[in-house]
Amino acid sequence: MSNINFLHPYYFYLLLVLILIIGWYIWKHKSSQASLQISTLKGFQNAPVSWKVYLRHVPIVLRSLAITMLVFVLARPQSSNSSHDVITEGIDIVMTMDISSSMEALDFKPNRLEAAKDVAKEFILARENDKIGMVIFAGESFTQCPLTTDKGVLVNLMSEIKTHMVQDGTAIGLGLATAVNRIKDSEAKSKVIILLTDGVNNRGEVAPLTAAEIAKTFGIRVYTIGVGSKGIAKRPVQTPYGTRLVEEEVKIDEEMMQEISDITGGQYFRATDKKGLKQIYEDIDKLEKTKIEVKEYTKRSEEYMIWAILAAVFMLAEVFLRSTVLRNLP
Repeated sequence: MSNINFLHPYYFYLLLVLILIIGWYIWKHKSSQASLQISTLKGFQNAPVSWKVYLRHVPIVLRSLAITMLVFVLARPQSSNSSHDVITEGIDIVMTMDISSSMEALDFKPNRLEAAKDVAKEFILARENDKIGMVIFAGESFTQCPLTTDKGVLVNLMSEIKTHMVQDGTAIGLGLATAVNRIKDSEAKSKVIILLTDGVNNRGEVAPLTAAEIAKTFGIRVYTIGVGSKGIAKRPVQTPYGTRLVEEEVKIDEEMMQEISDITGGQYFRATDKKGLKQIYEDIDKLEKTKIEVKEYTKRSEEYMIWAILAAVFMLAEVFLRSTVLRNLP
């Protein structure tokens, strides 16, 4: 019954008639007089009460139910079955994240890496129709998760990312090349890499601009994000005397990041705090929207029969009771 709706719901105003019918019945019942009048009822005080006394109001109840069912019939109950075909122009995205030790800097809360992971998770969960993968890099790079539509698996694998998973350093070109290798054979209409780093390329066998040219060859857009505050940032460092906070200058090769984006038709963004990073992902989300075309079909069926049958049952039951066990003798 959850998918039942009524074509003419205004007919339900007819149910107000029941108030008049029930009011008239109560008034008539109170003002009615017995056909045979006697001077006293003392002789009948101990007489047993017939079960018919308890049923005397059943006919008006049945009549009210019959009227209610007829109103439901007039309101034309209908059920509907809807279906739709969704045609999507898929977008495949590989998120490429720097996990070098500098990502432990505290200029983002709780640190750069955890802030980047939190914002990236929100971005992933909002992209319901896309396949997304994850590549991480420092001095080396590897695929944390291949392209998948299972966002739960991807988010869980992202939660496991931490610094020192690979040799330290910043191999931006190698990370980008690994991401290109993961997405280049995709049949999606649009292929995108989101490259996030906080440093300057200092490791790896592949130059960043060479990786960008390869990405361009395969029609892959690269959005680059530089994370880090302006000036100096503190970072925890393990020493023989325990963990110490050291101050380091924030160095991001913004010219190179901008050139990577320009070569591939993407954009470069700079995030100096977590709020700014979240806004960047929202901007990328708007730039890379999946196109959806929906064709909807609705089939309606009349569902009045059950109400009509109930109305007939209630009316016949009232007639039967009034003509037999509850018949009034003149």
